[in-house]
Amino acid sequence: MKRTTANLLLLTAGAVWGMGFVAQATAMESVGPWTFIAAKFALAALSVLPFALAEGRQAATPLARQAWVAFVVIGLFLFLASITQQIGIVFTSVTNAGFLTGLYVVLTPILGFVLMRARPHPIVWPAALAAFIGIVLLSGGSMTGINRGDVWMIVCAVFWAGQILLVGRYALSSGRPLALSCVQFAICAGCSALGAFLLEAPSLDAMAGAWLEIVYGGVFASGLAFTLQTIGQRYTTAAQAAIFLSSEALFAALFGVLLLGERIGPSGLFGCALIFAAMLAVELGPIWLRRA
Repeated sequence: MKRTTANLLLLTAGAVWGMGFVAQATAMESVGPWTFIAAKFALAALSVLPFALAEGRQAATPLARQAWVAFVVIGLFLFLASITQQIGIVFTSVTNAGFLTGLYVVLTPILGFVLMRARPHPIVWPAALAAFIGIVLLSGGSMTGINRGDVWMIVCAVFWAGQILLVGRYALSSGRPLALSCVQFAICAGCSALGAFLLEAPSLDAMAGAWLEIVYGGVFASGLAFTLQTIGQRYTTAAQAAIFLSSEALFAALFGVLLLGERIGPSGLFGCALIFAAMLAVELGPIWLRRA
């Protein structure tokens, strides 16, 4: 697969996540964050399981034990990122949530350099900064004050950066992206279900009230989008993936206009332009610089 195709898959994942942001917020009217995360990732694991089994039957060699351990660790990072984000949404505004979750755009190349000594192309750094500024402008350009929800979102961004780095490292080396997706979904669902039974009182009636959000979050925002992320990251770098995945903020604003009647001001439009410019710079910049 060409890197351009891989980045388009990541862009599609960002679009699906952008629309799922609305579902995450409205689901809290019926269920708690632990129950919602458990239900949607259980559905995600079931939706990917048949494809993961078919992938395993076609594989030339069985999956190594080290790969299974890596998949479980990735699932734990996915769980920590998802639950901290969902808890944060309860206590902060959508504007602050989008702004602070977008910190992973900057944290991914930084953590990759610090922890894995992975040196990204120099153009990634200004592009990551441009994407981050674009998210700030898209979110209104200001913060109303740090609260506990904001702290949860900052922690969430760290775990998202870690999950992106680990997927980028093991999706290609394992050769089993669908198995990776299924395992990480199952781990996330199991950990969340444990928390739901300990901290909440999940019921079928409550989940029935959020069935549409659970289905969208499980089948599309999780099963489809995370699998696209896993496949796409096999053929691109983690730093580039973070920038393309950050387009979820742009698509969230777009769907807000189309579905909720929201309006984007001049600063928000400029933020959209910066995000697109960052993605184009990461995709085309290295090619232009090599030719020069």
